[in-house]
Amino acid sequence: MSAARDVAYTVIRAVAEDDAYANLLLPRELERARLSTADAALATELTYGTLRRVGTYDAIIEMAASRAASEIDAAVLDALRLGTHQLLATRVPSHAAVHETVDLVGRVAGRRATGFANAVLRRVSEREEEEWLTRIEDAARSDDERLSVRYAHPVWIIRAFRRALAAEGREDELLDLLAADNAAPTVTLAALPGVGEIPEGSERTPYSPIGFRLAGGDPDRIVRGSGGAVRVQDEGSQLAALALSRALPVRSGELWLDLCAAPGGKTAVLAAEAVAHGARLEANELSAARARLVRQSVAAVPIEVPVSEEDGRTRAGRGVYDRILVDAPCTGLGALRRRPEARWRKAPADVPELTQLQTELLTAAVSALAPGGVVAYVTCSPHLAETAGVVAEVQRHFGAELTQLDAREVLSSVAGDDLDLSAPADGSGRAQLWPHRHGTDAMSIWLLRRS
Repeated sequence: MSAARDVAYTVIRAVAEDDAYANLLLPRELERARLSTADAALATELTYGTLRRVGTYDAIIEMAASRAASEIDAAVLDALRLGTHQLLATRVPSHAAVHETVDLVGRVAGRRATGFANAVLRRVSEREEEEWLTRIEDAARSDDERLSVRYAHPVWIIRAFRRALAAEGREDELLDLLAADNAAPTVTLAALPGVGEIPEGSERTPYSPIGFRLAGGDPDRIVRGSGGAVRVQDEGSQLAALALSRALPVRSGELWLDLCAAPGGKTAVLAAEAVAHGARLEANELSAARARLVRQSVAAVPIEVPVSEEDGRTRAGRGVYDRILVDAPCTGLGALRRRPEARWRKAPADVPELTQLQTELLTAAVSALAPGGVVAYVTCSPHLAETAGVVAEVQRHFGAELTQLDAREVLSSVAGDDLDLSAPADGSGRAQLWPHRHGTDAMSIWLLRRS
């Protein structure tokens, strides 16, 4: 238990102090610690469970400590968050959770802090989770603040989700969406079409024809054994790539571009699809380190994929392309299940800068399309400013030269009629995936064609 807790604390602390990404750091820490399978699973649950509910736990800690979270030493606060998660959301015995957390505080902050930590955790242990939730809800100043402390989402994200759902006439699904964000996602894998094979006995994903889930066993073993032909990939990410490659029949010799390619999962799917249809693919990624990830991702596909390292706003103009994927940098609000710390990192002030970048990237991509060419504009965010707002601005710029394909119809042709996609009230062709409805990240997918 202590080893699992130490790994979790190391990751939680790095996320808070160094802006580390838990999904990248945790596997390295687990490998370094050489934990048993059971302890590794516990460390994973402690890490993601604590990060997911930071806002809720801070409200509880503030009430138990009678002081603001901002007044508590940062290293101690992270330990208290971890201890509170153990007390309220796991089967760890209360005495063990308190004792081990106090011991941790002594090691990271000195003995003088242990008395304070012991007192706070003992107060937390006096009530069950639901009683604490009721108490912090009662102290909230508005309905949205009550949702915020219960479901561990900042108020601005709750409001953005409500507006996005309302655009589909589904505002009543808000609580389902917030709850889905707080549930650990099932590991989904993809077998690159024509390159990888779905193992016998696996459960096929409901929508993606290349996706599957293992009935049991270690997915890392399958991934390593495939040499890259099989990889972990959210089903929504798979569908976003397939929407572009299958939007229209492919003519042999087409040239495609993945403009913002890292980490390369969608690039690999496009590369495999290009091989199957006699097309060529180029990729681009601004960061040299992330460009290396793209090269590694496509290594299993029997096609050369040149990967450039340029600003996508200028890179797009270096060629004329039949299909372009713009998987734009975004707030990542659609992937909060897998990246729980993202909800506490982003702020409303981040959105205008991102939407400007997204608009410029999409404008550059459309300008680089051959006549009749298609660009897939994809964000892992349902935020209307990053989705409908950006597309509307680009369409105003190009006028009648740019039309929308029905992305819902395309995805239905890929996934089958069971894929429940609502038509937005604005009459656009956008396809919006949701964690609570589809079990995927909240991917927004647009298909735009240059006439």
